[in-house]
Amino acid sequence: MKTVLLILTLMMLSAPAIAMENIEAPKNCQMCRMDRTMFAQSRMVVVYADGSSVGVCSIHCAVEEMMANREKQVKTLLIADFRTKKLADAREATWIVGGKKKGVMTALPKWAFVREEDAAEFLKENGGTVMALGQVINTAGEEVMEMADMRVELID
Repeated sequence: MKTVLLILTLMMLSAPAIAMENIEAPKNCQMCRMDRTMFAQSRMVVVYADGSSVGVCSIHCAVEEMMANREKQVKTLLIADFRTKKLADAREATWIVGGKKKGVMTALPKWAFVREEDAAEFLKENGGTVMALGQVINTAGEEVMEMADMRVELID
């Protein structure tokens, strides 16, 4: 009986790790080094026209990456659906900004949903505002610039 309980316990402990192995490479955010598996619900992949791609943990880091590589043309932005954690085109998502669910790399949370029903349910439970992708990128860009200004002030 103890052996059966031990095996069941080990299976339960390893189940999350098995499920998380499906997250695409890289394991760590290319900008901040955070574990992208841990933040699977907010991760993104920036795909450039030259065929290169960069995996990041959040829209914040995606915007920081694109700002650092302005000379490269972005072909596609892939986002993780908040509910399923599956990647999808960021242009097709419903974005919710703000609300009571704490965000990743930001004081102002930004979440993407492939299904409008999931976004509506999240909005009802957590609050926030529905925004278009362009507005979300601009908002994240403002935050990135504010953080860069803070870094400069700290250095002075």
